[in-house]
Amino acid sequence: MKMRTIVTCALLLCLLAGCSAGRKDNQAKLTRPVPRPPAYPERRMVAPKAELINRAISQIQESSRSNSGYIRAHAIEAAKYLPPELMTEIVLANVEHPASIVRFACFLTAGEMRIGQIRPYAIRSARNSSDKNVQAAAIFALHRMGDTRFSRTLEQLAVDADRRVRANTAMLLGLLGEPSATRVLNRQMRDVDPVVRLQAAEAMWRLRDESALEPLVIATVSRYPDDQMIAALALAAPRNPRVTEHVRGMLTTAYPEVNLVAARAMGMLGSDEGYGVAMEGMKSRDARQRQLAAMAFGAIGRMDAQDMLGKLLEDKDEDVRLAAAAALLQLR
Repeated sequence: MKMRTIVTCALLLCLLAGCSAGRKDNQAKLTRPVPRPPAYPERRMVAPKAELINRAISQIQESSRSNSGYIRAHAIEAAKYLPPELMTEIVLANVEHPASIVRFACFLTAGEMRIGQIRPYAIRSARNSSDKNVQAAAIFALHRMGDTRFSRTLEQLAVDADRRVRANTAMLLGLLGEPSATRVLNRQMRDVDPVVRLQAAEAMWRLRDESALEPLVIATVSRYPDDQMIAALALAAPRNPRVTEHVRGMLTTAYPEVNLVAARAMGMLGSDEGYGVAMEGMKSRDARQRQLAAMAFGAIGRMDAQDMLGKLLEDKDEDVRLAAAAALLQLR
């Protein structure tokens, strides 16, 4: 599989190939059968299983104490699905962790969920953090809680020399939900780095800016699968059904990971059409695909996926178990 090396997320645009083929070739493409995603059962109404919910909660708590910074960060992100007191406990227990990815996740989750107790830590990091990514996340958290005194610093971070800082700042500006952020994001869409440009497009589309739609649609047919995955989730983020056809077409690509992320995106758009893709993905020998399948089940939100997610809760890979736990807590 051809993939880019990424840090924040895979966000590189790729231009569509030129239309120089003859009429006969084009006609052949038009008549070629379109593959269908795997079949899936009709939705069944079942009651939530308390034992599975309790196991899911325990898994997130356990992973939030992992020796791996990445696992901890994923657990902190998943903590948003826990009862408020448990979520707050996990975030506050990790906000001074030595790994910057863990502190970033703490401020991101605290901002999204408006955890007021993190304010003193966020103020300290907003003023003087050794990591600009963490500083940006701390400013995001404060802004979300009504403290905007550091928010102008995001404009400086949006043009930082480090592309990772610029990309993360674009993401955070999109999550702020402030239409005024489009002024900064418009400049970032012209950034010298294609990763930053596509991250800015994702943020702009999240803010309902129509100019961001074209670059995201182009990315869905990138020759790089990681671009396609980010584009699928970016398109689906505002839950706008008009993008459904673009995402639906990604359920049957040559790359299982792309198909699974598209299944998740379809779930975000309110469709079960990726359920069969997730059912196949959970059987994969590849842990990454099993993890993506769990995420897709969570976004689709069918309560009758409980037993399948219960099996993934027993997976040998902790990232898979954690994704299954978060998914179980999202089922409706």
